[in-house]
Amino acid sequence: MNDGSATHNSAAYGSTVGIQAETVHNSNVYFVQPDASPQEKYEVGVRFLEDGVPSRARDMISDAIAHGHDTAEVRFHWVLAMLSARAYHDLSTEELQRLHHASGLVRNYADGEWREALRVAFELLAMFSTADGETGRVLERLRALSPRQRDGIFHHFDLVLTGGLKDSLWAENRERAEAARLSNGRVQRVWTYFEPDPIGPRAMPPRLSTAAAAQAALPVRTGMFVVGAASLGILALLADPVAAVVELLIALGAGLTAAHFGRSWWYEEHQLKAKGGESFIPHAREPDSTGDGFTNRVRHSFDYYFSSRVPPGFAPQEWLGHTVHIRNALVAEIAVLYRESRISVDRVNWLIRHLAEDARDRHNRGSLFDLRHRKPASAFVKALCVAALIVLGIMTLALLGTVAAGADRAHLTMAVVAVAVAFWPGRAAACLWLEARSEERRLAEETQEYQERLAARQAAYQKWKSFLDTARPSEPEMETWLTCDKSLFVDEVLRHYQLTWRDLITHTILVTPARPYKRGRVKGGPWRYSRYSFRLFLVTQDGVREVSTEFDFADAKRGGEQRSNYRFDALSSVQVTERAYVGYDLELVLTNGPARSIRVKDAETHQLAPDENVQEIAEINLNAAGFIHTFRLLEGIAADGKGWIERNNPNNLPSFHAAD
Repeated sequence: MNDGSATHNSAAYGSTVGIQAETVHNSNVYFVQPDASPQEKYEVGVRFLEDGVPSRARDMISDAIAHGHDTAEVRFHWVLAMLSARAYHDLSTEELQRLHHASGLVRNYADGEWREALRVAFELLAMFSTADGETGRVLERLRALSPRQRDGIFHHFDLVLTGGLKDSLWAENRERAEAARLSNGRVQRVWTYFEPDPIGPRAMPPRLSTAAAAQAALPVRTGMFVVGAASLGILALLADPVAAVVELLIALGAGLTAAHFGRSWWYEEHQLKAKGGESFIPHAREPDSTGDGFTNRVRHSFDYYFSSRVPPGFAPQEWLGHTVHIRNALVAEIAVLYRESRISVDRVNWLIRHLAEDARDRHNRGSLFDLRHRKPASAFVKALCVAALIVLGIMTLALLGTVAAGADRAHLTMAVVAVAVAFWPGRAAACLWLEARSEERRLAEETQEYQERLAARQAAYQKWKSFLDTARPSEPEMETWLTCDKSLFVDEVLRHYQLTWRDLITHTILVTPARPYKRGRVKGGPWRYSRYSFRLFLVTQDGVREVSTEFDFADAKRGGEQRSNYRFDALSSVQVTERAYVGYDLELVLTNGPARSIRVKDAETHQLAPDENVQEIAEINLNAAGFIHTFRLLEGIAADGKGWIERNNPNNLPSFHAAD
């Protein structure tokens, strides 16, 4: 789990940590309405191209051109998309013909910077020999383009610009990569890309009120009490009106006093005692330590955040022990509120962190256990209530005495029966009335507490979501950083082997996830990883040099580099294994060593949105990994050896000339 820039992970002894977290961000970056105009499709295609998804960019821009949106700017991006992450041998015959046709259209476009950029692009494609005077002239025109156009050509033409031409541009590219690789606060922001979109705030609603049931049974008991009390009062008035009036007034006052103070006493003794006996969260029960996986993950998350949000004067373990009942109640609440299929605890961590900080802050204010340690009714309230009940009892006896003194035996018998009729239903009516009033008060208080908790959580949610929306890197930023990392890695390998681009026939770089990793993507885009494995293949006249390294994307640090060299005839076969619920594996078989399996990508079927196509997303991710070009290159070498290299020598490839 992430806490700022820190990462917390736990695994049992002997276990292997694979994917720590993964998320798909909802976004309209690549969203295209069915009735979108050619202009809109072109703009989405450009976004695909800038974000490292050239296969989708080709489709979108080609569609825009087919529907009449064809300018020098559109055609320029179409050429970039056609050649991005591809060498000439990756192009079909039809695609080569389309490029040749496009090179003859340059004259038809209006003069301007985009026409000049398109002309320079085709002139660069026509030059694969060592730098000479003509090459120098084209390079000067390239440098005169705007930074966006110039960088776009160099980045997307990476696999078709070789030899002296690329040597002339490489130093500038390396400097740009050095300057941009940690730009825009990369180290401080990358982790937010892999944070899942937080799920909305929820709080435990108030318990259902039982006041209605109590009120439904109240009229019958109240009626019987009124009949009995009225009968006793009438009999006393008949016997001695003056004394009876005084006694009835005192009894009425005592009854009202007992009701007033008894209501508060009843509520404190019954409702708050029941609430405090469970926890400080209404009707939350302590979770079973053997709960389901979601509950256990919630508990571990609470333990982590409570141990990292410790008030002054407490050690982490001491604070965990001090708040064990609070955490158990909160675990139960979160488990009940968010236990849904496919809801990851990572999406609730913002709330767990907020609750841990809230517990720390309330402890600092001295109000951590306010709801659990609520003071009971005061002795004064209890004394007044008891005194009023005693007075009521005395007045009842006094009324009986008045009846006995001024009436015959029959009236006395009727008075005793009236007292009995009033007492038992009256007691039941009093309990029902107190329960109804207590429930109304409890419901009002719990409703207020619920609204306050929900408002506080809503504020915390909005704060966290706003932070993520502001800090989360955009797709172009993520792609730029990754491109810089690849460029600097290639540069380091070239310098290690003391090679220049003139010495290379071709090259390819395979970018795959390195476990353990977190991964995330924008809907419709490729997976991006917190840890990568870069595998570079340099093809020279002497054979293949393979260099691999693992790479932490958050801080741009590399480690675990491995190198191997082999002749063309040493690569005996290349195989691809596709397993629907596992992913793609690339297997290299050498004649002088064991087969090597490379996990190109993990499966993501369960992470696809309903409107996403499995094959389309798989193609996007394979292209982003550089798999298509790498596989075709290695497959060709394994099949034909050095013959394949000779047939694909840059000097023998077709050239393109922009017609004037």
